[in-house]
Amino acid sequence: MRNKSLTILSIVLVSVFIGLIVSPGFAAEDVIRISKAKVEKLIGNPNVIILDVRYSQHWQNSEYKIKGAVRRRPTLFDSWANEFPRDKLLVLY
Repeated sequence: MRNKSLTILSIVLVSVFIGLIVSPGFAAEDVIRISKAKVEKLIGNPNVIILDVRYSQHWQNSEYKIKGAVRRRPTLFDSWANEFPRDKLLVLY
């Protein structure tokens, strides 16, 4: 369980970093970092969309995937960025 929690936390932090790089429309202060514990509490919340934006090789080779997460390729950010409702909390990992 500890390894899974550490993996989830690592993924969230990397995703936030990727989001800062790929999304120049957002300023650093617009991105909120959240803890692993908060992510775990958000899983299954209907007002939250969890996006798995890991690169294909990392996603395929990972034994850890968050159930219900929506898979999107980070390199195609511009093609899917506006597809999600703005009234939902998006968590990228």
